[in-house]
Amino acid sequence: MGRLFVVSLEGKFYSCKHCKTHIALYDDIVSKSFYCRHGKAYLFSKVVNVTVGEKEDRMMRTGMHTVADIFCVGCGSIVGWKYETAHEKAEKYKEGKSVLECFKVLGPDGSRYWGSHEVHGGSDSDDP
Repeated sequence: MGRLFVVSLEGKFYSCKHCKTHIALYDDIVSKSFYCRHGKAYLFSKVVNVTVGEKEDRMMRTGMHTVADIFCVGCGSIVGWKYETAHEKAEKYKEGKSVLECFKVLGPDGSRYWGSHEVHGGSDSDDP
C-alpha cells in the first residue's frame, strides 16, 4: 500500500469519531435536515479524507437514488454516503454531495452525537 495523503482542515470541522481524521468543514454544510438509522445526518457540499465505495441504487424516503458509502481514509470506518444520482427531478440538488452521519463523526467542538431513538421526519430526510 502506498503512502496515505491526508488533508488537514482549519477552522470548524467534523472528524472521524474513531481516529479523528478531518472530514468536512462546518461552512460546507448544505442542510441539517437529514436523518439516518442512527439519528441526525448533515448534507455537505464537500468532504475530504474519504474513499468512495461501490455505487448502488437505494430507495430512500425521498425516492430512488444511486449512492455510494463513504469511508474514512484513516481507519476505514463508514462515515456516511455520497449521492451519485437522484432519479427524481426535485432531488437533483443532492448529486455529488455527501451525507455524514452525526453518530459516526465528532462535531466541530470535538463532541460526540449520541443519536436518538425517536422517529424523525421531514421532506429532506433519507434513510439508506
